[in-house]
Amino acid sequence: MEIEGSFWRAIAVYRVASLVYAALLLATAGGYQRPLAGWLVLGVMAVWTVVTTVAYSTVRSRRLLTVDVLVTLGCLLASPYVQGSQAGQAGLMPVTATWVGAPVLAWAVYGGRRAGAVAAVVLSLADLWLRGLHEFNLSVPVNGAVLLILAGAVVGHVARLTKQAEERLQQAAELEAANRERERLARGIHDSVLQVLALMQRRGQEIGGEAAELGRLAGEQEAAVRELIRSGPAPAAQDSAGLVDVGARLRRLTTPAVTVSAPATPVPLPARQADEVVAAVGAALDNVRRHCGEDARAWVFAEHDGDTVTITVRDEGPGIPAGRLEEAETEGRLGIAQSIKGRIAGVGGTVGFTSVPGQGTEVEFVIPVRT
Repeated sequence: MEIEGSFWRAIAVYRVASLVYAALLLATAGGYQRPLAGWLVLGVMAVWTVVTTVAYSTVRSRRLLTVDVLVTLGCLLASPYVQGSQAGQAGLMPVTATWVGAPVLAWAVYGGRRAGAVAAVVLSLADLWLRGLHEFNLSVPVNGAVLLILAGAVVGHVARLTKQAEERLQQAAELEAANRERERLARGIHDSVLQVLALMQRRGQEIGGEAAELGRLAGEQEAAVRELIRSGPAPAAQDSAGLVDVGARLRRLTTPAVTVSAPATPVPLPARQADEVVAAVGAALDNVRRHCGEDARAWVFAEHDGDTVTITVRDEGPGIPAGRLEEAETEGRLGIAQSIKGRIAGVGGTVGFTSVPGQGTEVEFVIPVRT
């Protein structure tokens, strides 16, 4: 990702700037017991700065990040040897100076605020130990440790938010491109396929007989194609959370006899739940056709209130006599029990039937949203 690459380049710049600062401190500091050792440590820091600058541009692994922390710890813990045993008590800055913050920033960009905070705690404890905290001297300043931990947490949080924003921007760009392509295809289909299907339906009705049946089928396909064009991206597409728009899938059940009404905004369900729900609705519509006739009208309504998805299938058929469902189960006819109730129960939902003889039947599915 381009934005993530910018973070890593910024860390490389920070390393170089911190290395220069550490060199200036070492050059201007007096009284070090072993200044030659200090320059050797600075040389290790310079080599590691080059290595990480090159490595992080292509490889960003936990192993490399762990080695980064260990090398930084080694350079940090060399400070007492370079400066002398009294350096920590005197409050002198370690040889590494601010260079110690580089692996904290690297972990933060790689793993987020928690990873950055953990790396900061590890290096801060080593720094406080050098400054005399191992002797339980509470007068030792801890401002540097606090700032390091805050930097790891804040940078990690910002980096994670930036990555998420870039991913969403990429998804939006892909969706826009898909919409443009769908619109282009829709224009071509409208000028050819839909017009032919409409002509077949009209001519079939005029001729009658078997041609009328072919015309009816052509009309159903015309309605299905129109809904396919209107409903947007393929319903199998999942977002980053693994959710699909069950409303878009239900709209594909539209025929001249079936009207589907779903919110314009997505009705999200996990993919497995959505598959079972759409299959159960399809089974309910099959029952309408079987018991009320091929041309029987049916309506499908979908609602989403945040915690649950409610789907209702209504028809204007003769209705279900009282006790008929229980009687069918007793006779071993388990179409409704398995195809409808079983599927919805499998995703944690419930099914309710309301039927008035001569006024039709209403089947209500209530499905909890489980993300």
